[in-house]
Amino acid sequence: MPNSKAEALKAEGNAFFKGGQYADAIAKYKQATAIDAGVPAYWSNMAACHEKLRQYEEMEEAARNCIKADRNFIKGYFRLATAQKALNDLANCIKTLETGLGVQSSNPDLKRMKTEVTELQRGEQVAAYCAKAQELMQNGDIAGSMKTLELASRLDAGNPDIESMMKKVKPKFERMEANRKANLSPTEKHKEKGDQSYKNAQFEEAIGHYTKCLDMLAKQGKSSTPLALKAYSNRAACYKQISNFDGTISDCTAVLEVEPDNVKALVRRAQAFEGVERYRFALQDVKTVLAMPYNSVGKTNFDLCNGMQHRLQRTVNQLKKMNSS
Repeated sequence: MPNSKAEALKAEGNAFFKGGQYADAIAKYKQATAIDAGVPAYWSNMAACHEKLRQYEEMEEAARNCIKADRNFIKGYFRLATAQKALNDLANCIKTLETGLGVQSSNPDLKRMKTEVTELQRGEQVAAYCAKAQELMQNGDIAGSMKTLELASRLDAGNPDIESMMKKVKPKFERMEANRKANLSPTEKHKEKGDQSYKNAQFEEAIGHYTKCLDMLAKQGKSSTPLALKAYSNRAACYKQISNFDGTISDCTAVLEVEPDNVKALVRRAQAFEGVERYRFALQDVKTVLAMPYNSVGKTNFDLCNGMQHRLQRTVNQLKKMNSS
């Protein structure tokens, strides 16, 4: 049963809110929470008052207390996300909205705000890419500038700012590429052709080019050079695409013999080991990645390996039980 005194204070706060007296309303809601902090509506109403006063840090705190009071009170997530959006904390805003949608997946307010914030994030990312591309171009890194603009285009194709910069950067990049390709060695040309075939999803063809590159390097005694490691790594990616897991394992191992901490090779090999049901080996590679510094692994690889670790550990444990029974 709600505390009658706290409810009376809430009613007074509501009256102040309707009259636009938000500071007075906050005082009443605070008194109500002092009596019973477990009623989410007191915190939610307090957060709404702080929003009216543009006190977004205080709104955030009240919203967090609202969720703490009742994690199923959906308005608490909306209040918190609203405060985070106003504070331009878009990444945490998205997390809050996703948590709220986990409680009530059909909530229209949370879904609408998530769409809005995702669009804001996209706009910010495009602007950041454009600024970086401009800086790289001014510093003479034409290839870096071009790559950055391509990333921006994937997020917002047809953006006038991106297209304007492309007109400046692309001709310079194409001239540089023409000069670079003209000076490639025969082995480098095979690797280049493999890269192009991979981009076009022609994986069997790409494998052929990478194999020619590696065979030529082997004859020259250069199977551990950076060019060879790139060819092994890229051929492993091709093998993975066509589910040739033994080929993936072999090429990743060739890379890891020279570069034991190559994250990309460890992750690919772990996935391939799982594909051929060699779960203990897969688990070992995953654990090796997770033991590395987070910054060198990156969020995407860390999250992937973390999920794989739990799945593989369950499988290994089940196999142990089956073998012991």
